[in-house]
Amino acid sequence: MNYLRRRLSDSTFISNLPNGYMSDLQKPDPPQPPPPGPASGPAPVSPGQEGKPIQPQPLGTGFFSSITSVVKQTAASAGLVEQTPVTASSKRHKLLLVIDEPQQDWAKLFRGKKLNGDYDIKVEQAEFGDISVVAHANGSCNVAVQVLLNENKVVRCAARHEDHRSFKPDFVLIRQHAYSMTENEDFRNLIIGLQYAGIPSINSLESIYNLCDKPWAFACLISTCKKLGQEKFPIIEQTFYPNYKEMVAMPAFPVVVKIGHAHSGVGKVKVENHTKFQDIASVVAITQTYSTCEPFIEAKYDIRIQKIGNDYKAYVRTSVSGNWKSNTGTAMVEQVAMNDRYKLWVDTCSEIFGGLEICAVKAIHGKEGKYYITEVMGSSMPLVGGHQAEDQQLIADMVIAKMNHVMAQNPKRPTAIQPRKNAVEKDAVVEVKNAPPQKAPPQGCLQYILDCNGVAVGPKLVQAN
Repeated sequence: MNYLRRRLSDSTFISNLPNGYMSDLQKPDPPQPPPPGPASGPAPVSPGQEGKPIQPQPLGTGFFSSITSVVKQTAASAGLVEQTPVTASSKRHKLLLVIDEPQQDWAKLFRGKKLNGDYDIKVEQAEFGDISVVAHANGSCNVAVQVLLNENKVVRCAARHEDHRSFKPDFVLIRQHAYSMTENEDFRNLIIGLQYAGIPSINSLESIYNLCDKPWAFACLISTCKKLGQEKFPIIEQTFYPNYKEMVAMPAFPVVVKIGHAHSGVGKVKVENHTKFQDIASVVAITQTYSTCEPFIEAKYDIRIQKIGNDYKAYVRTSVSGNWKSNTGTAMVEQVAMNDRYKLWVDTCSEIFGGLEICAVKAIHGKEGKYYITEVMGSSMPLVGGHQAEDQQLIADMVIAKMNHVMAQNPKRPTAIQPRKNAVEKDAVVEVKNAPPQKAPPQGCLQYILDCNGVAVGPKLVQAN
C-alpha cells in the first residue's frame, strides 16, 4: 500500500498513465455480495442450470477493492480526481446553543419551527460549567460540551451532526448568570470567546458582560436618574467601596452591605451598628473584592417589572416568613397591573448597554409609600409568577425572530466550518498526463521550511545533480 502511495505521488508516474485511467477512479465501487453465513447452505440451483459445471468465482475481491480504495484516496488527496460532494440536505439547519439549567427543556419549544420557512432549528442546551469555547479571528468557533456517560464526564462536540465535524453555534440564548462570587462560577471568559467569534445572541454578549458587575450596571441607573430626576426614576442611595480599606466612614445605620457581585440574596448582610460594620469590612478583606452599602428600607413589598420584547408584566413579592430578604424563606408572589411609571422604568433600563431584549427592574416599596429602584437584570433573570410557560414561549419567539433577522442580514454566513476546497477544480481534471512536470529547485540551493507565521523552522539542503 505504501508503494502505491509513493508511486501515485510521483508526477512522472502519473503523466505516463493511459488516457482515462484516473477518470475510472471516479466510478463508485460495485456493491459487494454479502458473505455466506455459517448456517446458510449451498445456493439453490435453477432447473436450467442442472448438470452444468459451476464457474469458479474470482478470488481476492476484498484485497483488490482495498487497493482501489487506497488509489482513490491518494488520488483525491493529490487533487487528481473530484471528491464526492456532501449532500446539502444534511446542512439545512441552524444551531441554537441555549445556556441554561437542565430543568428547563428548551428543545421542545423549538421543535418543528422553521427559519425563513426552510431551515430547521437544532437546539443544544448546556450549563456554563459544562462548555468550553475556542474562537478564531476569522469568525470560526468550536464549542465542546461535557456530558455524563456512565457517571463519567465526556467531552463531545456541541453539535451532533451526521458528519461528526466541529461546528459553531449560529445563535446563543443565555439564561444563566455568567458570573458569581461562588468558587468556579466565573464564566466571563466564555462570553469573551463567543463575542470573539461574533456569535449573535439574546441578550447581546456585550450587555451580558457588562451586567456581570452590578455596581457597573448601577452606574447606568445613576446616569438615568440624573437625566430624568429622582421623582421619575427614584434609585436608592448607594455607596461604592473598591476595597475594604475604604470602609472607614460610618454610614447612618441600619444599612445593607452587598459584597461583590451579589445576587439571589447571596452576599447581602444587614448591619445595625458600627461594630458589625467593622466585622463586615474584615470579611470583605478576605474576599478581596468591592462592596456597596445602601440604607435599609422597611419594605411593604418588593416589585419586579419585566419586559420580554413588547410584553410587560409586574409582580409584587411579599415576605411571609418575616425575613427582611423577600427572596429568602417563604414569600407570596402576585401579578399586578402595569402603569406608566413602571413602564417608564423598564423601558429606560432596556436601553442601557446597547439595548436589552429581555430585562427586569427591581424596586422596593417602603412602608412610608416611597419607591426605591435597586437593580436591573438581563436575560438571566428568573421567571416568576403563574405565566412562566407563556414567558418561555415569548423568549423562544424572540429568538426565532432574531435568527431570521440575522439570516436576512448574512445570507451567506456558513453554519459549519467548511472543509478546505480542492485545489483542482472539476473542469481542470481533463488530461492528467499533460500536467507539466514540477520544476526542480536551483542546484546547490538551501531551502528553509517555514511555519504558518513565516518563521524558518529548519533548513533543507538541495544537493546539486
